[in-house]
Amino acid sequence: MCGIAGILTNTEIQNNLESLMLRMQTALQHRGPDDQGIYISPNRQVAFAHTRLSIIDLSTAGHQPMSTPDGRYWITFNGEIYNFRQLRRELETKGEQFNSQTDTEVILKLYQHQGAECVKHLRGMFAFAIWDNQEQTCFIARDPLGIKPLYYWQSGSTLVFASELRAILASKLPKIALNPQGLYGYLLSGSVPEPYTLIEDIHCLPAGHWLHWHSDKLIQQQYWQIDFTPEKISLTEAQEKVRKALIDSTEHHFISDVPVGIFLSGGIDSTSVVALARQTQKGNLRTYSIAFAENEWNEGELAQKIAQEFGTDHTEYKVSASLGRELLPQFLASIDQPSIDGFNTFCVSQVAHKDGTKVVLSGLGGDEFFGGYKTFQQVPKMLRWGQQLSKIQPISTSLGRGLALLGKSPRMQRLGDFLQQKPTTAAAYGSFRGIFSHTEARKILHYYFKDSPTQLPFSIWERGIFQDISLAKNLPTLEDEVSLLELSCYMRNQLLRDSDVMSMAWGLELRVPLVDKTLLEAIASIPSTMRLAPGKQLLIQAIPELPNWLLNRPKRGFFFPFQQWIENEWSDYFPAHELGKDINLKLWYRRWSLAILQYWWQQVNA
Repeated sequence: MCGIAGILTNTEIQNNLESLMLRMQTALQHRGPDDQGIYISPNRQVAFAHTRLSIIDLSTAGHQPMSTPDGRYWITFNGEIYNFRQLRRELETKGEQFNSQTDTEVILKLYQHQGAECVKHLRGMFAFAIWDNQEQTCFIARDPLGIKPLYYWQSGSTLVFASELRAILASKLPKIALNPQGLYGYLLSGSVPEPYTLIEDIHCLPAGHWLHWHSDKLIQQQYWQIDFTPEKISLTEAQEKVRKALIDSTEHHFISDVPVGIFLSGGIDSTSVVALARQTQKGNLRTYSIAFAENEWNEGELAQKIAQEFGTDHTEYKVSASLGRELLPQFLASIDQPSIDGFNTFCVSQVAHKDGTKVVLSGLGGDEFFGGYKTFQQVPKMLRWGQQLSKIQPISTSLGRGLALLGKSPRMQRLGDFLQQKPTTAAAYGSFRGIFSHTEARKILHYYFKDSPTQLPFSIWERGIFQDISLAKNLPTLEDEVSLLELSCYMRNQLLRDSDVMSMAWGLELRVPLVDKTLLEAIASIPSTMRLAPGKQLLIQAIPELPNWLLNRPKRGFFFPFQQWIENEWSDYFPAHELGKDINLKLWYRRWSLAILQYWWQQVNA
């Protein structure tokens, strides 16, 4: 797990590659405190930088950027390939010899044999770039589910890429200007939707895609899709299939040359990871959780009870309003792009880091894969309701305009947005999951673009969601569509991105065994009536080790007491916004989203 950066160019900046790469590398130092390296090609057409967090093969043989013995191919790689030993054995049967025990070298040799097709064989989380000194080409790829981020900026024949937005900005090559599309998406959803970023002309490479650079030509191509075509299967067979896939994924995610811990929130997903780990691992297991002084929010006792149930070495970190306030400046400095999430991961990552742990597993993904959110029931209901109302045009559109302008709650205003659009799953999902309404978002956009008022098409957010709909070959039910939207939007744009940035802020590698390509491919063909049954029933049935006293509790998300903290002890960090007279900012996440955006924007322009 590391930080990567690179510059590809045919321009005069070739003369400054050393200083440019040092600036980018320094911006990524927190991601890889164990080692660092820079490679500049003989013709100065390419420069790679790397900061290393040593997880597999802790020796100097894992130093990056890494090359083949003949110096033709060079790689800078961030991530983990969990099937690298199997791939290595296959390459050895073809006569390949290896100089390290790393997964990095396996990718390099696999690319040497298969070119762009190599990504189809990689199981794990990754973002990497490979330079071919002979062909003068660069291949850049990101993992199928978007666990590891990759950003890039292109101007003419120059391409700059990195693991974090801050590293590209550190090169001082792009002009710093807000991107209205990225900002609009952030205001509607609470995170910046791919492929946009908040900076004009800097893009996020979509999950399951690769880039190919040669001279001034850049080609982007998708290489992976999910197939939701249902098969005929009994419930018992489905349970067995899920359990086998879960155990397989858990075993692969424990591949490491350093100890692996687990984040334990007290929910079904993180408890499932602990239960599966107990089935696949021998010896000591470390778990980490967050607790609060406020009783109505505190799930610390529950996490401790689960730790006792499965015999883990448990560490609890109690966060008070005052302690959280002390952490806020460091958290704000760690933000790469703002979102309404991330502080919880930042806090619990600090706990694991202080305990000397370098790798942790998270239960992220269970709700998206197994139907744990209310969206799986509510979005299809909204869609059917919207389709019925659309038959009585223009009454439904008029009703929508009225709610959007006069609705007494943010939810009613977003419902007004939905009624004015064509009733689609994406429109219903955006309304249900939304933060600000379309009208409110436009007011905020005008606040940031006072000198150049921006006119955005009403459908941009819908198109932004559906740009990833091609990730699926077949979506037989509305529930399958919701699952894909949760995977492509909330999970990837917010949960995975914040998990990466906030864990890496502490030099910690966060793995997600429930977000696994092989796991998803194994269970995607199970009909949605089973796979997405309310309450994650299929997941629960596949893990009988889960205690009944946990399953009988009402579902609760893992939340911080932000509302009262922001209104009281944290009020100086979240002052009243001048837009508050026009927009309802009483809900903490609305106030938070504007304040975090402002802090980030000041930081970028500092």
